[in-house]
Amino acid sequence: MNKSLILAAIAAAFAGSAYAADEVVVYSARGEQLIKPLIDAYQKESGVTVKLVSDKEGPLMERLRAEGSNTPADLLLTVDAGNLWQAENLGLLKPVKSKVLDANIPAHLRDPKGEWFGLSIRARTLFYNTQKVKPAELSSYEDLADPKWKGKLCLRTSKKVYNQSLVAMLIANDGPVKTERVLKGWVANLATPVFGDDTKMLEAIAAGQCDVGIANTYYYGRLMEKNPKLPVGIFWANQADKGTHVNISGAGVTKYAKNEAGAVKFLEWLSSEKAQNLFADVNMEFPVNPKVKPDPKVAAWGNFKHNLINVSNAGSRQKDAVMLMDRVGYK
Repeated sequence: MNKSLILAAIAAAFAGSAYAADEVVVYSARGEQLIKPLIDAYQKESGVTVKLVSDKEGPLMERLRAEGSNTPADLLLTVDAGNLWQAENLGLLKPVKSKVLDANIPAHLRDPKGEWFGLSIRARTLFYNTQKVKPAELSSYEDLADPKWKGKLCLRTSKKVYNQSLVAMLIANDGPVKTERVLKGWVANLATPVFGDDTKMLEAIAAGQCDVGIANTYYYGRLMEKNPKLPVGIFWANQADKGTHVNISGAGVTKYAKNEAGAVKFLEWLSSEKAQNLFADVNMEFPVNPKVKPDPKVAAWGNFKHNLINVSNAGSRQKDAVMLMDRVGYK
């Protein structure tokens, strides 16, 4: 029996068990240590049981496809709009109409059709060695293609969805021709081979292996919390034009949710002022609800202008982004 059939059989057995209307099943690609405090708080407040199934986004989406209408999952929670768009494109989610979600979550941070909603914001911006670079020398993602940065740039691998989404958004803003020129410049300016994760790349900047790079803000927060003396600074990209690229962690109600109403109520609670601080603070992210202030450690990085293009572009243009990165030799 192949893997899909095995998963479907397991799901059928699960679905055949007694179903509780006050139970919500969440498939989550978020780190369990990040989502568990929220689940505990919601269960205590609402009396609703939330069952958590954790795995990476790829296996969870494959599991949802295999389970079909037999799935026990009511909610899919994951990171990056590219992943949420893919789940939507695979037919794994269903549209939700909620005045609460529309009021709490800005339009550019949720699916235009209501199939998924951002719950926290992460910015992917510029970082620099404070002993070698002055902030006045920095400006934009596109500027990192300038020959002045030759041998001075560090990047994470193009295989990671975070960079694929960034490039997809560049395509949406600048068009494919300009974006290809930018990517060629990035590759030409690399100081080292690409890194497997943002933390190692930021450590390379601190060590002087390169002067500047691109990373998600929460990696910076974690690193500086461990060693606040590291010579690494944050710079908000593209403040003179379109604004800094932002992405999300978020969730959508599954197509065959047994407890759709319960899943929507949990989503609404996650977007509320009460829950937003906890959701964002545990990973040094920004709240998606504009009424909620960031954690003081995050707020210390300063205010910045967001790119307001809808984050669904991170998914719809991702295939083009991957093709461009491959074409220019960005590994």
